[in-house]
Amino acid sequence: MSATPTLLPRRKLPIGIQTFRTIREEGYYYVDKTGIAVDLAQRGAYYFLSRPRRFGKSLFLDTLKELFEGNQKLFTGLAAETSWDWSVQYPVIRISFGGGVLRNRAELDESMGESLRVNRQLLGLPLPAGLSETNLPGNFADLIAQAHQHSGQRAVVLIDEYDKPILDNIDNSAAATEMREGLKNLYSVLKGSDEHLKFAFLTGVSKFSKVSLFSGLNNLTDITLEAAYSAICGYTDADVDTVFASELPGLDRELIRQWYNGYNWLGEAVYNPFGLLQLFRTRQIRPHWFETGTPTFLIKLLEKRQQFTPDLSRIVASEALLATFDVDNIPVEALMFQAGYLTIASHRQILGRLELTLKYPNLEVQAALNDSLLQSLTGAQNVPGPHFSKLYDLLMARNFTGLKALFHSFYASIANDWYRKNEMSGFEGYYASIFYSYFAALGLDIRLEDPTNFGRIDMTVLFDAQVFVFEFKVVELNPAGSALQQIKDMHYADKYRSRGEPMHLIGVEFSKASRNIVGFAVETL
Repeated sequence: MSATPTLLPRRKLPIGIQTFRTIREEGYYYVDKTGIAVDLAQRGAYYFLSRPRRFGKSLFLDTLKELFEGNQKLFTGLAAETSWDWSVQYPVIRISFGGGVLRNRAELDESMGESLRVNRQLLGLPLPAGLSETNLPGNFADLIAQAHQHSGQRAVVLIDEYDKPILDNIDNSAAATEMREGLKNLYSVLKGSDEHLKFAFLTGVSKFSKVSLFSGLNNLTDITLEAAYSAICGYTDADVDTVFASELPGLDRELIRQWYNGYNWLGEAVYNPFGLLQLFRTRQIRPHWFETGTPTFLIKLLEKRQQFTPDLSRIVASEALLATFDVDNIPVEALMFQAGYLTIASHRQILGRLELTLKYPNLEVQAALNDSLLQSLTGAQNVPGPHFSKLYDLLMARNFTGLKALFHSFYASIANDWYRKNEMSGFEGYYASIFYSYFAALGLDIRLEDPTNFGRIDMTVLFDAQVFVFEFKVVELNPAGSALQQIKDMHYADKYRSRGEPMHLIGVEFSKASRNIVGFAVETL
């Protein structure tokens, strides 16, 4: 029998801490990313990284700042300690748009001007006579050149949340465009400052078109989908088991993995740091990351485009499509992937093109996003909530009469006025979307378009050592035959017989006329 490992003392949880020095000097947990920072600095000069919000981008940029400034003491015991030349210090210019919301060009220009003033003060570099502070491109270009000339070392430029002023206004095309043009005014300086730059790193949530935002800045290396940097931000399974080992006793390790792990950028999967740290703080499985920002714009966009919600967990897209994002061109796939609501499930190369299959990263996102989608699909925030616990109890009790009554009541609770105003109700998949999102919001193991030798099962749910096989039908569109009979005729149950678990075949029939379930037949094997 192996000995139980001795756990190290618990440390402070770095929730919301984006300063490398604070983490290293004040006893917080730290997952060592300094080896990646050194690798980037030694391999290239200009980088771009897209990651969802609250994923540790700001902390990584601050780590780069301390590295280039040569603050060796902070790196004691870390990977960078023995792999970095500490004899050279570089001037660092750091710009962040992470704080506050900017609503117009005047506010943006003031923010950029203030950032340049602060950087000049920190570096001890005065604004030359004759150069106005309002000349932002000239000011920025001069700051970079002066930093080089004054220190004797080329400058390092770190830009955090480079796209936030645009994203904060993405539901207002005119304002978002205004922000884009203002930012272009600043970023265009980098291209012409090459001789004075040692290193530049830009981070954000979305990858806007280089043509529209960077105005010729085509020398940025986009490492967003490079396997070697998949874990540049976030925590790996190994990190959880080692760095955070002292936090795990009393928690269900597999449930933690199912709820918070799974974000992937063609390499090793990672956990969202914020969600995991909040779990360790509260000791409760909850959608911690999702609750920090309801994706109102995303929900509205999905509704406007009449997105069939079951398709969200199986989208296939090209790499180019996921990188196609601008104020007036927002593919749902790109928005959901870049914002962290979908991640990469698998990929393949087809004649030089990278094809990606997307999925929900974990149960946190699946459950919380579908909860929000249900509120949108039903037109009321208070409709879905009370039904979730009832659904769970009815499934546990195998009470199918109650299950039919629950869904009938749920559809009936949707106000008629909402149907009249909303085009979504005329969409063929509307009824199935609600049914699916109901189960997905509960965090159940769901298989959609489940392939068999004879066809595809609409939805399979694996729960409590039971198999639930669902077939959906809109009677006005498919008048012949029942949904349950199709399950039997297509031998859908055969796929799961080897599990040796009870199976429940459930045919669900909807009517567009009555806006409700008109058939709910069950057969248990």
